[in-house]
Amino acid sequence: MSKTKLVYIWSLRNAAADQAGRHIAYKGEQRYMQSPLEHLAHLLNDTWLGDVYTLAGVIHDDDEHLPRDRERLGDYGFSPRPGAPWFYPAGLTVQGRPLETLRHAVPSSYRRHPPGAPERGPGKHDFERRLHDRLVALGAELVVLDGLLIILDELVRPGADFARRIVNIHPGITRPDSPFQRRGAYATLDALYGARGLRVDDWATLRTVPAPRIPMTGASFHYVDNGIDSGEVIVDVLDTHIDPADTILELRWNNFNRSLFPALAQGLAHLVGAGLTRASDTPNPLEPAELLP
Repeated sequence: MSKTKLVYIWSLRNAAADQAGRHIAYKGEQRYMQSPLEHLAHLLNDTWLGDVYTLAGVIHDDDEHLPRDRERLGDYGFSPRPGAPWFYPAGLTVQGRPLETLRHAVPSSYRRHPPGAPERGPGKHDFERRLHDRLVALGAELVVLDGLLIILDELVRPGADFARRIVNIHPGITRPDSPFQRRGAYATLDALYGARGLRVDDWATLRTVPAPRIPMTGASFHYVDNGIDSGEVIVDVLDTHIDPADTILELRWNNFNRSLFPALAQGLAHLVGAGLTRASDTPNPLEPAELLP
């Protein structure tokens, strides 16, 4: 039986902020910060999800010609180098292939122009066209976004080739009716403030006001529309208790391991069980015990 071709899209600069692939300080010890991409590789190597999906490509949108991207990537750089840190271990394979051989760059170079510049709109159109063409060339049937720091538009409009074929794994609950909702790029920081009984009412200055304490956060696996984490939720997991004394990276580590990684696995499994990807003959495709290595 043929497998569903999955393409993964991320922003390296977001993974760099997480210190992915490194050991971070955690409550007086060190813990390894596994990226969602590295976890996906383990899911495809070690669980039945590898019988259903094949990783056809990994795309990043970072721009080597943009100084702020070079600054945010720091010593990671744009490609692995001997002796330098990288976002996953050297030699990591997925389904028998070196993960590094699956990597493609489709720079979102329109970001070289400031918001409102006349070149910005046509540049964004060109970026989405190049991204579309790369997805088609890779034979993508399902696209998973992780920390992509841009908002897609043309690719996800109703009737577009990839409408309802692009999903996002987000480190926060995105359901509009949830008291735990945390959308946007600051979802983890927003949750941390919430656990301290605060709400940020101005992200430019990080000015806070008192608010009811919300001591938990989670993750959502959802379809992508042209809003900010506003697409229909497929699966969410709310299982991350927040220590108000956490650092942002401590909370990030907890949320990845407690909520985001399970949401990624369960979301991919749900798409199989719902008939939205080609199903394997594995029994009980949504059984949680089957999902983790």
